[in-house]
Amino acid sequence: MQLADELPYALAAVDKTPRMLAELQALTLWHQQQCPAYQQLVTAQWPDFSVNAAGNHNCVDNLAQLPYLAVRLFKQLELRSVPQEAVFKTLYSSGTTGTPSRIFLDRDSAAVQSKILVKIMQHWLGKARLPMLILDHPGVISDRSNFSARGAGIQGLSFMGRNHCYAFNADMSLNWTALEQFVESYGEGPVLLFGFTFMVWQHLLQALMLIGRRIHLPQGILLHSGGWKKLEDQAVSNQQFKQTVAELTGISRVHNFYGMVEQIGAIFVECNAGHLHCPVYADVLVRRPGSWEVADIGESGVLQLLSTLPRSYPGHSLLTEDRAQLLGEDNCSCGLPGKYFRILGRLPQTEARGCSDTFVPALQRKDLSGAQAETQTGAAL
Repeated sequence: MQLADELPYALAAVDKTPRMLAELQALTLWHQQQCPAYQQLVTAQWPDFSVNAAGNHNCVDNLAQLPYLAVRLFKQLELRSVPQEAVFKTLYSSGTTGTPSRIFLDRDSAAVQSKILVKIMQHWLGKARLPMLILDHPGVISDRSNFSARGAGIQGLSFMGRNHCYAFNADMSLNWTALEQFVESYGEGPVLLFGFTFMVWQHLLQALMLIGRRIHLPQGILLHSGGWKKLEDQAVSNQQFKQTVAELTGISRVHNFYGMVEQIGAIFVECNAGHLHCPVYADVLVRRPGSWEVADIGESGVLQLLSTLPRSYPGHSLLTEDRAQLLGEDNCSCGLPGKYFRILGRLPQTEARGCSDTFVPALQRKDLSGAQAETQTGAAL
């Protein structure tokens, strides 16, 4: 049975790790066979792991030895492991500047993504589909074939709700008519709210504070994601965010979650102890900038994401641009097995550039599917 068939928090490390290692090694072989650009990167950086003439590669003993890609490469290169005609949906990262990442999904990958997201969220929300207040405006999902990370997040989580209501107008002002109707209809029962962290803070909470109003959703569950950088710039902590949510909406169940468009299936939800948890389909490592050795528990470094799900593109092992701290494994006070960690923020540019420079020699030496030399050797991170 593959890990994708398991419940999201069903396995401790002794059972999960060997199965994950086997599946990730198989994916590394698959993507080398199907994606020439990925094979060239692996050959240049991990020659012992490259596919030989017989279609085999060396096996490794632990997750830390697996090849990984700097996530910024998805901004520079077309990395896909399925034919162009098989691409069902293209996802784009949500950065406001520069070139976005492009992630190519075929129908099977899109179906797996939805299936796993539902399984993870049902653990936290239950199987009943709750009335859902989406803290955004409906225009975000107007183009269903080419989604930003924001649109993809809304569409993916909308399957968990019913009677969907968008709280904002197109200019991100509060849609009071829709909001009041939603609260009047469903406010005394369990409801689901979802929005991106900064938008929840600025366009809901600050808007309510500005006009001196509150809404009453005492059984609500708020899911939010998207990073804390803008809130940190305003000196808003996670604790203050949750406290403000409780004061202005009556909601006490607030779960942040971490994930990125470049790695489907890697959704890490915050538990009641305030820690982000790995489901059985994904794992994390933290690496020391510069040496890229694996950091110890409690040591900060660069976050690496592992997922057994990406098959239509080589996104199964990615070095992110985020700083993180691994807190432990199989011993969180919330009782869930698996690794748990915290995000510490974005990397300084000097460290971020360094993790992508790891791949520059490969890009200089190889012609990656017609990519321009200027793009290949440019400052990646």
